[in-house]
Amino acid sequence: MLDGMEQRSELGEFLRSRRARLRPEDVGLPDYGGRRRVPGLRREELAQLAGVSAGYYTRLEQGQSTNASQAVLDAVARVLRLDETEHAYMRSLARQKAEPRRRPRPERLRPAVRLMVGAFGDTPALIMGRRYDVLAWNRAAHALLAGHVPFEAPEQPRGRPNIARLVFLDPHTRELYADWRTKARDTVADVRMTAARYPHDPELNGLIGELTVHSPEFTSLWAAHPVQDCAVRYTREFRHPLVGAMMLNNEIMELSNDEGQRMAVFTADPGTPSAAALSLLAGLAGEAAGILEGGAARAATPPGASERNG
Repeated sequence: MLDGMEQRSELGEFLRSRRARLRPEDVGLPDYGGRRRVPGLRREELAQLAGVSAGYYTRLEQGQSTNASQAVLDAVARVLRLDETEHAYMRSLARQKAEPRRRPRPERLRPAVRLMVGAFGDTPALIMGRRYDVLAWNRAAHALLAGHVPFEAPEQPRGRPNIARLVFLDPHTRELYADWRTKARDTVADVRMTAARYPHDPELNGLIGELTVHSPEFTSLWAAHPVQDCAVRYTREFRHPLVGAMMLNNEIMELSNDEGQRMAVFTADPGTPSAAALSLLAGLAGEAAGILEGGAARAATPPGASERNG
């Protein structure tokens, strides 16, 4: 859980990771040679460039300064060359206030949102909660991302597919992405943003702990402090086991009336081989659903009922 000392540690680790990216010559300081004990800028150098005392910056990095002004945070961000997302992330860590430790309410999907996902038809669409659980998906999204998982899995709160867990712990998902390493980094970067937004969510922090224990790749990426909204990367190449390679557009949108819930939609450019492959996949998903529904209907029919009805 990111509160108290742990929250302060998150801020310190983030600032140190960004200091390590810069060399003195990158920011116009002379480099007199010699081996440095730590890579990148020293605290004293950063403080000088930001116009604050070394002691003040040290307290900020150690989490002992809880009332840093906007001007100071902006100056530190400027020296560290943070982009807009990193800047916002740093502010959220620096300004985080202690909150009552109350367990968040379970995530619930509004019926209208469920209908909306189904209305996408052959276009893959899903709803992801703030803990990266799939709250709902249509047949096309299920076939695209996790056909080896039961379609009904999102209906069970304790058995829902989890996007982050699939990326790092599921071998099928690892093979699905042509550039899995980039997908993995993007996932960690987005989890970082979400964890800063919901620092007191025990289930989210439990997911982070689970991935840290079971995935060396996640642990390595987490230590590097990547920060990025997952909506930044709009296209990805998939290598689907049934229909082959596809380059798909991936749009992710926040649901304004459902805090922390996002909708992901996957499309292919019209007239491309990817569009043909995606259409084929949707057809296969529809056929499979029809077979399952037909089997369920036959199983529900009492023996001899068809003969009697005939």
